[in-house]
Amino acid sequence: MTDDKPKAVLIIGATASGKSALALDVAQRFGGVVINADSMQVYAELRIVTNRPAPAEEARAPHRLYGFRPAREPYSTALWLADVARELAEARARGLLPVIVGGTGLYFKALTEGLSAIPEIAADIRAHYRLRAETEPAEALHADLLRRDAATAATIRPSDPQRIARALEVLEATGRPLSWWHARKEPPLLSAADVLPVVVERDRAALYRRCDERFDRMIAAGAIEEARTVDALCLDASLPAMRAVGLPPLIAFARGEISLDEASNRAKTATRNYAKRQLTWIRNNFISQGVHFAQEMQGTKGEINLFIRNRLTASC
Repeated sequence: MTDDKPKAVLIIGATASGKSALALDVAQRFGGVVINADSMQVYAELRIVTNRPAPAEEARAPHRLYGFRPAREPYSTALWLADVARELAEARARGLLPVIVGGTGLYFKALTEGLSAIPEIAADIRAHYRLRAETEPAEALHADLLRRDAATAATIRPSDPQRIARALEVLEATGRPLSWWHARKEPPLLSAADVLPVVVERDRAALYRRCDERFDRMIAAGAIEEARTVDALCLDASLPAMRAVGLPPLIAFARGEISLDEASNRAKTATRNYAKRQLTWIRNNFISQGVHFAQEMQGTKGEINLFIRNRLTASC
């Protein structure tokens, strides 16, 4: 008899898909701890804008890695991986099931496939390429990368300015292409065999409608006041926290630069576009890179919990 129980449940989905509610339900039912895998929900000042779990929800089960970093401090996949390693060890010591939930694909990829040991990039180099990503056409950046690092450029879509900028900054800072670093990954914290992956899917039209409705609820809950508070911190616009989806247009409204209708339209469009990118990433990476997804998981919360319960109690 060998134990076939997963060491963790991974719940991934696009923004507004309902994955956080499912994670809380799983943690309550199976004695778990909810561990955040959303790169924006780590920031203390961004509870409403990032739709972080409410205090009442956090009281129903242990929650970790939520709202614990100040927005002035950049956060990275490498830092998250170190933090989640400690949380996994603590959960193991306490006999809790880790329920890792979020929509930041790179976090899940690093967790189950390992992370390249890329040195920290100097702030001036990073700022330079992030500015280029914001001000130059993505195709122009891709052409620059193709000229300097054809192998890496071949793996990145010409329409993905963030990944192109990352490849350029790594090449500039280290003198080695990103593909060289990727070939030298550290072992993963959890292998595909260690985890039970659940992809929360919804019909795309329904998902976009949920995105719009959720933003309206954020406004009612105080998102504009939160944006004013963040703006008053006078943070560098290049900081990751300042790029939280929906935050820039809310700050523009708070400054009197655009109307609330315009801010709302921009934020909703940005959120839907973000959801579309997440869905594409999940389809191309999370399912295809050895972390399999059972199609029946598109069912109800009860069906998903039944599936999880069967896996948690299985042995062979």
